Amino acid sequence: MKAEDIEHIIEVARDAGKAILSIYNDKDFGIELKQDESPLTKADKEAHKIIVEGLKETKLPVLSEEGKSIPYETRKNWEAFWMVDPVDGTKEFIKRNGEFTVNIALIENKKPVFGVVYAPVLDKLYFGGVGKGAFMIHGKEITTLSKSKKNSDTVRIVASRSHLNQETQDFIDQFKKTSIVSMGSSLKFMLIAEGNADVYPRFAPTMEWDTAAAHAVLLGLNIEVIEPKTKKVLNYNKKNLLNPYFIVG
Repeated sequence: MKAEDIEHIIEVARDAGKAILSIYNDKDFGIELKQDESPLTKADKEAHKIIVEGLKETKLPVLSEEGKSIPYETRKNWEAFWMVDPVDGTKEFIKRNGEFTVNIALIENKKPVFGVVYAPVLDKLYFGGVGKGAFMIHGKEITTLSKSKKNSDTVRIVASRSHLNQETQDFIDQFKKTSIVSMGSSLKFMLIAEGNADVYPRFAPTMEWDTAAAHAVLLGLNIEVIEPKTKKVLNYNKKNLLNPYFIVG
């Protein structure tokens, strides 16, 4: 991927973010419920349109949460495609806490090789991938991210504020000293990328588009996303797009 291609994908994510913010600052989110009872807003739909249009020039197919009805028979032979979550953290969007992101990932042969994670309200944009390193743009400042070295006997664990299930609690209990850090959406992964957390156990359902872009950024730091039982890394474009449980860090 060339520098100008990376710049283009970042611009697409920012354009989607602008559209999301215009709706975020409006009173009417146009909230609907999807079949699984999860919320859908005007922001999800508008960002989806902008991203799909912006990715057209790459000539690669797009698999988005808001356009996920592409049958497996059609997509199973894709060697490369974009996996997109136009608004990751719609519940965070509705709560107006700012902890939602635009996620765009390039998948090649079932692996995330490049990703952009953009948090419009926080004005933080993360990007990176395999062999490319990982970076954060905050305002006009670009920071090169690096894998942090643990310098304390306290393990900083990413966990949900509201959904601390028994499996997660059991994982936490294996460490003598812990502190819990919380964040919405794929920003949980970015706590690891920024060195603000040590490990992220996820023993609850996620879909491939929830993790792909953040996974790619972490791969830029040589940090993998591992299924705890099999020790296999997460892969993408499965027949069933539901992720297994995983651990990062």
